[in-house]
Amino acid sequence: MTATHPVPAPTQDASLSPGRRLPAVLAFAVAGALVVSWFGAADPTTWLLETVWVMAGLPAAILLRRRFPLSGLLCGLLAAHALVLIVGGHYTYAEVPAGDWVRDWLGWERNPYDRFGHLVQGFVPAVLVRELLVRTSPLRGSRWLAPLTVCACLAFSAVFEMLEWLAAVTGGEAADAFLGTQGDVWDTQWDMFCALIGAISALLLLSRAHDRALARLRRDRSSAS
Repeated sequence: MTATHPVPAPTQDASLSPGRRLPAVLAFAVAGALVVSWFGAADPTTWLLETVWVMAGLPAAILLRRRFPLSGLLCGLLAAHALVLIVGGHYTYAEVPAGDWVRDWLGWERNPYDRFGHLVQGFVPAVLVRELLVRTSPLRGSRWLAPLTVCACLAFSAVFEMLEWLAAVTGGEAADAFLGTQGDVWDTQWDMFCALIGAISALLLLSRAHDRALARLRRDRSSAS
């Protein structure tokens, strides 16, 4: 009788797990959408100004993916935000067809895609800021985490509005499509208010899901090490 040795069960390569593939899939999708959006863009200058955030953020996320990988939830939100910017850059925010449909359906006077874009501008950065603070500061579990996250998002929104002001001063009428005020004298205030609502909504709706995503990220990194 010959001795038999148990055959070890095959182990799944952690690098091939769905959680590890997701960032790469999203990166390729965003890069493809960015390239496609250039063709037939309504205003090349506006396209550049609106998508420069994607051009800067995507390479940064790729270069830092091993040193500082992001949670799956944040990767998905950043990809969605990038698509919002890309669509706005392709059509200009005042001319996005989906916004026209909503305007006509609800009987509004302006295309609301700009408002939606600024809502997302608060919603997604709130999760990004929260992740950075949880992972790199003593604020994890602190009651100051949420208010400081909202303050950071409002600060970013204010900086963006100042960049729009700078574009208007230097570009004159050429910057009108980038500003997208559509004749609203309170557009700047509305933009910041939408970002505020987006940031608060993200924290209320996604904080628990974000904590679970961060826990999965820690487990994946532990298993890979």
